[in-house]
Amino acid sequence: MAVTRKGLQMAQTLRECLDEPIDVYINNKVVPGEAAKKILHVNTFDKLEDAVKETFYVYDGLIFVMATGIVVRTIAPFLENKLTDPAVVVFDEQGRHGISLLSGHVGGANELTRTLCRALGANPVITTATDVNEKLAPDVISERLGLRPWPKVRIKTINAGLLEERIVHWRIDRTLPHSSFYQQRLEKYGQFVDLCAPGQLFEIEQDKKEQLEIVVTTEARLPNLADLPANILCMTPRRLIAGVGCRKGTPAAMVMMALDEACKMIGLDRSFIDVLASTMVKRHEAGILYAGDSLVRPVKFFDNDIMAQMIAKHHLEESEFVLNRIGIGNVCEAAAYCEAGERGGKLALRKTSFERVTVALLWEK
Repeated sequence: MAVTRKGLQMAQTLRECLDEPIDVYINNKVVPGEAAKKILHVNTFDKLEDAVKETFYVYDGLIFVMATGIVVRTIAPFLENKLTDPAVVVFDEQGRHGISLLSGHVGGANELTRTLCRALGANPVITTATDVNEKLAPDVISERLGLRPWPKVRIKTINAGLLEERIVHWRIDRTLPHSSFYQQRLEKYGQFVDLCAPGQLFEIEQDKKEQLEIVVTTEARLPNLADLPANILCMTPRRLIAGVGCRKGTPAAMVMMALDEACKMIGLDRSFIDVLASTMVKRHEAGILYAGDSLVRPVKFFDNDIMAQMIAKHHLEESEFVLNRIGIGNVCEAAAYCEAGERGGKLALRKTSFERVTVALLWEK
């Protein structure tokens, strides 16, 4: 988002710095007229606060090219909590400094700031204490591994302990389908990890009651908050939703190959997929149905009118070819958002084209 001509120039430069698509919003005084909007591929607004209100929970991240004070005052009414707020990054018009302003860990603002600053040769301004002290915070790890922290107030407890040089010990429910994967990744990050039987997860020995613990288990095994020891933060696996679109008659082998490649692109394998989602138009598509059977995962189909609402809500990019064929221009991303429902989600992999198949991967929030 930008409000001046120089800001627009920087926004256009930033657009070239990421592989993911970036939508640019600019004050309509800078770009008057529909023709100019189409040429520059931008959206316009009358008032910045109205544009922010409309888009704050639509995007995974918002990049502002303007004074930080303006941004702080504008986003303040829309803030909820660090687990759901989008990443907010601020750049000056000259591109000298990039500031990670909001949701640095879970929202990914710190990583986004570093990525953009490397591309621009700018100075990244990161102020989260764990990053400044080169500590890997648990909410950063949870984002990398597709885990949901609970209760969120304990994140502060763990991060404060890290800054005091206290050891954080991870306990992983050995009955989780990917317990060994979590153990290997956490040990790679330099964490202290044990695989535990479900009955041992919340049993704290008397001499270890001051030790900081993170327990990875299912939502069904979470205790009541009142019964959770004060030194424990819990994490549960998020659902990974695979939105799938394909051409008519695409064989299951091609669908499976696309799902394999998509998961590899985010460092996982297809066993992490919890559910497949597509348009109702494809409800009889044998390739998608057989893929669900092969993975032993449910396949959900959604009406186009509901998917169209998701396309509008999340400003999803549409294909004119697909729009003309089936009535909506985005299948895989829209279907994934439909399956996430009210809980919402964050795209781990945007719409990606493979042979005769498109796939999007979304972590449920």
